[in-house]
Amino acid sequence: MSTYPDQHLSTVEVGEFALLTEIWEQSVRATHDFLSEADIQDLKPKVLNDYLPLMALRAYRDDDGNLQGFIGALNGKIEMLFIAPDSRGRGIGKALVRYAVDIMGAHALDVNEQNPQALGFYQRMGFQVTGRSAADGQGHPFPLLHMTLATAPA
Repeated sequence: MSTYPDQHLSTVEVGEFALLTEIWEQSVRATHDFLSEADIQDLKPKVLNDYLPLMALRAYRDDDGNLQGFIGALNGKIEMLFIAPDSRGRGIGKALVRYAVDIMGAHALDVNEQNPQALGFYQRMGFQVTGRSAADGQGHPFPLLHMTLATAPA
């Protein structure tokens, strides 16, 4: 495991993609109440087979090495940040975003407008809204707010 900036951050193996997808699903169910069951079931295989393999990924593991959350970045943009529901509020997202900014060079992201908790989190991390799209990347009517890093993360 790498030690930046926290000994809990580590690389992700391809064999762990199913576990990441489970964390994604648990997190989405806890925070994305605007998605239907059909939306989640449609996205799940795409996350596992299409999205995760494209990303530079970093995981956060507990003291026993169990995955608690992960971040994915691509081309200078945070594409994914998902934390297991039982692990939220413990600084995991903050550590992962700092890593993505400092090491992955990710200074932009999109957040669902219908997820105000995530929007507030990213604003506290120094990102500001710079634009809006009426649909998500799959063309569904889930508006996205485009954000860029305005200040160093707190």
